[in-house]
Amino acid sequence: MVRFKNRYFLCEIISKDPRCRQFIEERIVHSAVKNAVARIHGDFGVACCSIAFSVRYVNAYTGVVLFCCRKDFYQLLWSSLPFISHLENRSQHCPCSFNTLHVGATIRTCQKFLIHYNRDQLLLLLRNCTSEADREAIRKSVQSCVLVGMEQFQNKDEESEENTD
Repeated sequence: MVRFKNRYFLCEIISKDPRCRQFIEERIVHSAVKNAVARIHGDFGVACCSIAFSVRYVNAYTGVVLFCCRKDFYQLLWSSLPFISHLENRSQHCPCSFNTLHVGATIRTCQKFLIHYNRDQLLLLLRNCTSEADREAIRKSVQSCVLVGMEQFQNKDEESEENTD
């Protein structure tokens, strides 16, 4: 059997208007990306990217989107993302731009990158925080991210020590 190799794009939708987050849906993002590929690369680009193009994950609260396409044609899709200037839902336009955070070979690598990216964003918020209550809430969020991973590693270490005894 032949395995088809894919590339996964982890992108962030940046908009000045917070009300535009209500427009972030899978079908709207899919059509916006496909239209951008059609404008930039024409029928050839649409045909190449349509083979295995899909939107795998959309988070409207954070504006994070995960795309999937074939490895052979991922550069066509990648080069079209900066030309997306708005999302359109039924005659309503929402000006936005796509920021490519990571391009990976698996969903797992994109998930790992997203965890590190979110932790870095929380630390950046912590530095810019003015009130002590906000600062404490962000500290708890950062610690909860770190502690979950640490508990898993500690449990694995304890199990491996018990197995060696």
